[in-house]
Amino acid sequence: MTRVSSDFHPALRVLHWLMAALVLAMLFIGVFMVSTSGPAYVALLDLHRPIGIAILVLVLLRLPLRLATGAPALPKDLAPLQKRIAWGSHVLLYATLFALPLIGWGMLSAGGYPVRLECGIVLPPILPHDLALYALLRAAHTAIALAFFALILLHLAAALMHGVVRRDGVLRSMTTGHRKTYTPAIADDDKPGETATFPA
Repeated sequence: MTRVSSDFHPALRVLHWLMAALVLAMLFIGVFMVSTSGPAYVALLDLHRPIGIAILVLVLLRLPLRLATGAPALPKDLAPLQKRIAWGSHVLLYATLFALPLIGWGMLSAGGYPVRLECGIVLPPILPHDLALYALLRAAHTAIALAFFALILLHLAAALMHGVVRRDGVLRSMTTGHRKTYTPAIADDDKPGETATFPA
């Protein structure tokens, strides 16, 4: 669908920044999980699981909304290759946001570990208990997480290029949005070059 607006839908903007905060939290938690052990590792894991499921739920809400509302057109002076890279990177971001928590859930299921959320909710396993499959999914989860980190850096660099270097409104379309300007309608009698006539 083609949007007339120069901004993303307000709900998409809210979801984008909410997910950005959760993803940033996950990156820090992931780094600390790799470098620690003992009680601290267990506490971080207890945070990692529900945040991952929250990201999965949000991306399942965000993708249909994005397809339904579309996106603002990129600047016309942007090179075709850059437009293709932008499109491809967004597809990969959505795919990774969906795949990472789903693989994590499957990995825990294969390892026989429960996925505990808040309020004592435990998600059902989505894969059978299989230690070989657990090891495979664990490796895939790590590899995709590293690729996701690289994608985020690319996304951030592109956002800064549009917002700081080009200043073409692309970044604003996902932050504050463009201010709507009011253009008063010109009455027929006020149009230049025309004289109002009255009946005799």
